[in-house]
Amino acid sequence: MDDATPERVEWPARETIESEAWNRHSQGRMKRRVHIRIRGRVQGVCFRMCACEEADRLGLTGWVRNCSDGSVEIVAEGEIEHLADLVKWCHAGPSYARVQSVENDESEATGEFQEFRVAH
Repeated sequence: MDDATPERVEWPARETIESEAWNRHSQGRMKRRVHIRIRGRVQGVCFRMCACEEADRLGLTGWVRNCSDGSVEIVAEGEIEHLADLVKWCHAGPSYARVQSVENDESEATGEFQEFRVAH
């Protein structure tokens, strides 16, 4: 090879390029899961219906249900910022609710949900 001939460059595989581009694009838009337990006067006050509306507004998927101990449980997946907004909303809930405590745990999203719904 003489000095005038350019050196051959090995390009990364297309899948690697697309994956790296997706990782850069999705930074800050990472999907996560949050499990929330809300305690207080949270049943019989439209908490589940309002939680569905809020989750839909935020573009989240998952479910909400009443628990036998009088609390409300939510499992939601979506962008981290939107999950944080849902947790913040849970601290107040609908106008007739009287929230005493909100517990939440974050984990990896599974992608198992297509929508947000009331579970029974």
